[in-house]
Amino acid sequence: MKRETIFLKIVIVLMALPVLAICIFVVPSLSAFVGELLPGWPFLQYLFMIALYATAVAYFIALYQSLKLLSYIDKGTAFSELSVKALKNIKYCALTITGLYILCLPVILYTAEIDDAPGLGGLGMVITFGAFVISVFAAVLQKLLENAIEIKSENDLTV
Repeated sequence: MKRETIFLKIVIVLMALPVLAICIFVVPSLSAFVGELLPGWPFLQYLFMIALYATAVAYFIALYQSLKLLSYIDKGTAFSELSVKALKNIKYCALTITGLYILCLPVILYTAEIDDAPGLGGLGMVITFGAFVISVFAAVLQKLLENAIEIKSENDLTV
């Protein structure tokens, strides 16, 4: 089990690197582009940038919670309240990403229409839907884990 969790930890770290690169190199130029497209609303450029950075922060928090969950599995304490709390935090981070992208979706779709890039609008919708699916999946796992912990505690009391 140790090899699998180490592999998953490496994958989680590798998942963070592209998002970090996007935050450094793409987000500032993308928000400047939004500012050029919407000169009547200059504040929208900064709101868009803040929303993208906030989604990145939520993403990194979710990755950190995933690392904590894997460490609980390594320690043999996967069926604990700490695991439930980590899943709950992952669910809230995914819901935060979903909400922020829903707020940014009109700007993304308008930018895609003006720039004639239909893939950009589709990408915004895919990210929104993907984050929502992750939040639902984390909620289901959270409920299952809570039920398993409850059954385990009842079995411990009867023995």
